[in-house]
Amino acid sequence: MRIRYKVALVGIIPITVAAAIALIAWLLLDQAERARGGAALAGAAFRDLVEVVNAKESYIRGQPAERERQAVRFDGAAGRARTLLEELDGYFGTETQRSTAGDVSQTLESYAREMGQLRALTEESDRKVAELNARTASLVILTDRARTRQHVSNTDIIASITAGDRRLRQARDIVSVAHDLRAAALEGRLVAAGEPKGAGDTSLLAEARIRNAAERLAEALRAAGNTRAADQLRETVTGAAGRDGAREFDDWLDRLIKVNATEERALHDEVTQLLTYAVQAAETEQATQNIAIEMLELERLTTNALAIRDADAVARMVGESRLLERTMSVLPISPLIQTEMMDAMTQWQERLSATGESLREQNEILSRMAATASVMTARASSLYEMLASNADRIGHLVRTTLVIGAAIGLLLGSLTAYVVARSITRPLRNLQHRMIGLAANPAGSLIPEADRRDELGAMARAANVFVTELSRRERDLRSAKERADAALAELRDAQQSLIQAEKLASLGQLVAGVAHEINTPVGVAMTTSTALESEVEALRQKLETGRLMKSDMTRTVERLSEGARLTFVNLNRAADLVYSFKQIAADQASGERRRFELKGWLHELLTSLGPMLRRAGHEMRVECPDDITLDSYPGALVQVITNLISNARDHAFPDGRTGHLALLVTRLRGGWVRIEFSDDGVGIAPEHMPKVFDPFYTTGRDRGSTGLGLHIIYNLVTGTLGGRIDMTSRCGVGTRVRIEIPADLGSVGAEGAKPDGVAEHTT
Repeated sequence: MRIRYKVALVGIIPITVAAAIALIAWLLLDQAERARGGAALAGAAFRDLVEVVNAKESYIRGQPAERERQAVRFDGAAGRARTLLEELDGYFGTETQRSTAGDVSQTLESYAREMGQLRALTEESDRKVAELNARTASLVILTDRARTRQHVSNTDIIASITAGDRRLRQARDIVSVAHDLRAAALEGRLVAAGEPKGAGDTSLLAEARIRNAAERLAEALRAAGNTRAADQLRETVTGAAGRDGAREFDDWLDRLIKVNATEERALHDEVTQLLTYAVQAAETEQATQNIAIEMLELERLTTNALAIRDADAVARMVGESRLLERTMSVLPISPLIQTEMMDAMTQWQERLSATGESLREQNEILSRMAATASVMTARASSLYEMLASNADRIGHLVRTTLVIGAAIGLLLGSLTAYVVARSITRPLRNLQHRMIGLAANPAGSLIPEADRRDELGAMARAANVFVTELSRRERDLRSAKERADAALAELRDAQQSLIQAEKLASLGQLVAGVAHEINTPVGVAMTTSTALESEVEALRQKLETGRLMKSDMTRTVERLSEGARLTFVNLNRAADLVYSFKQIAADQASGERRRFELKGWLHELLTSLGPMLRRAGHEMRVECPDDITLDSYPGALVQVITNLISNARDHAFPDGRTGHLALLVTRLRGGWVRIEFSDDGVGIAPEHMPKVFDPFYTTGRDRGSTGLGLHIIYNLVTGTLGGRIDMTSRCGVGTRVRIEIPADLGSVGAEGAKPDGVAEHTT
């Protein structure tokens, strides 16, 4: 049998076993999916039953206006639970599961019927509570009316007391002033009887006192509204001190005093009686207001008792309302209002008693519903656990089948591989030994296995042909070796001529730039490879746990494909960078060193760069003395000046702007030459200046810039040309590059013209 058939046999046996395992696993997975579907339906039914219980609780705790919404919520959840229980009938594998589902359905129906009874009682209770609130409002209105009436009566009494008090003071004032007038009149008479003739001062004083008292009395009379008595006083007071009119005056004054004294006593009694009435009226008003307050407090307590569904507390509220009713019955208020208040209180008591009885019935229903809910949720949970356990059992069976099948396939594959490998390796080892012997002694006998009709026979025949040709090719190889040795010697000579000290000095900086630039693509490639490793590990874990699905395999293949693409793109980018860096290192090799006249050389160089300047539209100004001759490397200097002009064109004048460029050459002491290049472009921001000579640093990477132009200039100036370079720039003004190189490169070491012995780099 040929080797390829044997190898195919090694693959066919495990594939056949894997196909059988896959078929069995597919059948079992279908059963597992069905079991999981039943468990999912049972879980959803359980959640809906919990929602039914919660809707009932919300219905009980909610306000009357919210109960209809909670009832709709209850009906919706109960309907969904019924539908799910009916759908579960096709997922049951045992009679116990079907019986448990039936018990859950019956319990749900019983719970729904009890909810209907509870809703009817609750709606009736809410209606009675609304009537209770209406009666309470009516009682409060009636007590307010009674209090208002009593308040009006109290106001009238106070007005009467005020008027009586004013009249009492007026009468008291009249009596007091009348007594003063009588005393003044008596005093005047005494003075008139005992005064000798010619002594008129005492008499005049007595008359003044009488007039003063009379005026005060007249004023008090007018204040009391007795204008007639005031007029009579004016008529009779003239004879008060004389003998003729004294009797008439005294009689009139006695009558006035008696009348006002009698009125004073009557008014005093009247005011006293009014004060007594006022105190009683205030007490009645306060009692009426207390009834309203007690009624409101009773309503609050009743509302709280109804909220917590305390039927005993409701009964106590009925008893307290009867005590309040007795207080109403003895109030000294309007009989009509009192009757209405008593009727409203009686109706309030009747409805509260009825509400308390309804509350007891509701509490009994709630107690039964709580027991029903406990049984219902327990059975639903048991049904879910049975279906979930069945799904887990089938899943475990799938995993066991896969493990056992994989072990059987691995064992059969291993045995087949061993047998096939043994049938291949033994002849192959014999062939190996014979070929090694033939290679050690090509003159020996040929390999006898060439007669086999399989791949090993083909290898033996090829080996025999190889040995036949070996001697002839050996001679050819010796001749080729001699020619290769000669070529190698020539290559080594050429290598020594190309290696320059200046390139070795800049090689370290280029390597650093390489490491910095290729870090990003290499880092992305490493990150992508790590992510791919994680994806493969996750796929392996899902395969081991038996949870591998087609969607997982598809997603993993997509992510592996994307990761491979990213890895290829970034590694290809790194390879391109390495190739570019090799080119840059090769470009560092300058031409031969020679003496040249700088001004003419610059003219020739700028003439060759003229098309580039004209396309950009810039003006170039060059100033160079005639007698400057350099002994240096013109090739390196060409690259420096060309890169300076290209860098200014690409970065100093964005958006197609035109500007002015200047190249100024001056001779320095000590045999040095200064070359200043400047532009009036946009300049360089201060934060970029420290990095302008770093390799690969650029702000124009989006325009294709690599960031190597100034770095090459720096290496050429400080390395090949043996000089120094610095740069200054101001935003909006322009950039100036100053290069100082020795005129005679061979005399730098002897003259010691470089100030510090090193190239300076100032930014």
